[in-house]
Amino acid sequence: MTTSAVGMRCPECAKQRTKVVRMRELAKVPRVTYALIAINVAAFLTEQGQFSLFSSEIHGTVIDEGVLFRAAIAAGHSQYWRLVTSAFLHEDFIHIGFNMYLLYVLGLMLEPAIGSMRFAAIYFTALLAGSFGVVFATANASLGASGAVFGLMGAAVVELRARGISVQQSGIGGLIVINLILSFTLANISIGAHIGGLIGGFLAGLAIRTADDRRVPALGFVACILLSVASVFAAIAVSGATGTGIA
Repeated sequence: MTTSAVGMRCPECAKQRTKVVRMRELAKVPRVTYALIAINVAAFLTEQGQFSLFSSEIHGTVIDEGVLFRAAIAAGHSQYWRLVTSAFLHEDFIHIGFNMYLLYVLGLMLEPAIGSMRFAAIYFTALLAGSFGVVFATANASLGASGAVFGLMGAAVVELRARGISVQQSGIGGLIVINLILSFTLANISIGAHIGGLIGGFLAGLAIRTADDRRVPALGFVACILLSVASVFAAIAVSGATGTGIA
């Protein structure tokens, strides 16, 4: 008999190598992705004037209290919840449809690969980084999940490179380029949310991947918290005037 980490084994059994399956590999169902989509859809249904394909006149309490603009979080107003709520509101069917499709595709690819907790940490870090990008880049009001979705693209780049997979061949590289082109060419698009979210998601993904590689996964979550806190304080610091637009 041979002594092993799991007790006494016969010589033949000791020569065999059992594949170690991590918990994250067992989580094939992207539960966080589905939950985020459900929350976005539920929030969309509470809005008024949203049931159109393009350029609806959205209004009502949910919109009035949820969209993000500089003046709302400036000194004297302190409506900091808008940094989060704005990322769950959408203007019309095209807006929410496009964002939820990308969230589904990216979530289906990324969440089972890195685990639900890591995926959620990256998503909300990117969301807050995107909100900072909004108030930094424009005085206009903003809503939409695209900042967080761009962050998932950034995190996907980190994960693909770590696994030795070509970013371009995977399609993620092209997806980022196309969406950046659309961000700079289409009207009423919050470029700040997209760029801020992309950078935030990339940094969060890099922090988590580095922490995992060094076998200190908790540090990855700590880094995400610090990035999120920094985004909130930076958004408050640059807050000022008001306006309109979508993310």
